[in-house]
Amino acid sequence: MPEWLLQLTFIERGVVAAILIGVVCPLLGAFLLVRRVSIISESLSHITLTGITAGLVLMQTMTFFTVDPLYVGFLFAFIGSLLIEKLRQEFPHFQELAVPIILSTGIGLSAIFMSMSTGGYNEWFSYLFGSIVSVTAEDIVFMLVTTLIVLVIIGLFYKEFVVISFDQEFSEVSGIQSKRLNIIFSLLVALVIALSMKVVGILLVGAMIVLPAAMAIRIAKSFKQMIVYSILFGQLTMACGLFFSYHLNIATGGGIVLFATIFLALVIIGTTMYEKR
Repeated sequence: MPEWLLQLTFIERGVVAAILIGVVCPLLGAFLLVRRVSIISESLSHITLTGITAGLVLMQTMTFFTVDPLYVGFLFAFIGSLLIEKLRQEFPHFQELAVPIILSTGIGLSAIFMSMSTGGYNEWFSYLFGSIVSVTAEDIVFMLVTTLIVLVIIGLFYKEFVVISFDQEFSEVSGIQSKRLNIIFSLLVALVIALSMKVVGILLVGAMIVLPAAMAIRIAKSFKQMIVYSILFGQLTMACGLFFSYHLNIATGGGIVLFATIFLALVIIGTTMYEKR
């Protein structure tokens, strides 16, 4: 592990994590929004919570199990992403059914594992709503690697992802392997959710994926502009949420989502007033 990572304070680790999250969450959110499947992030976040709770229960009951619950959560999110794509193929005319099926299953299993856990409230609170003080140097390494993977894959398949996002039928007749790319994209969403949960929290990460893109779509004139604006709004939201959550001693994820909602309201008001001129 690089020495500079070990020398970072917990605040500096939180800032680095926030910058990375402020890039990848809005980036994928832009694609999800134009696909009209942004709710997928919510279902994957809840199935990630299932993995986290399962990992914690295993650590508490089996002394030889020392795997970080973060990685168990990612494993569950990956499996959940594959199940969503499978269900969407099984119900081609009712693809939205895949989301509530996975979401409700994730909540149910999480409740069962939580009831089996001997952990305290604070342990669950940091996973559910995020905490900058919980970010470790190992988490930063995971986030850096994940961010790099996301950016590289998006860069390699950007045109294909754009075509699939805007016109699924055209992508199929043009020879694009949409099913395989949809699985890859779902894997990216699972990675980003696992990356973000330490700071934003599992229950709130979906908002960080969707809200910056919702702001951007109000002012962008092209999809590329939408991506750029989404990332800018994401960085602004993360910075304000992180700053005020630390100084006011409130949940990090809650502060981030609160500012995202405020900024979205301001963008809607501003663009509406401009359109009426």
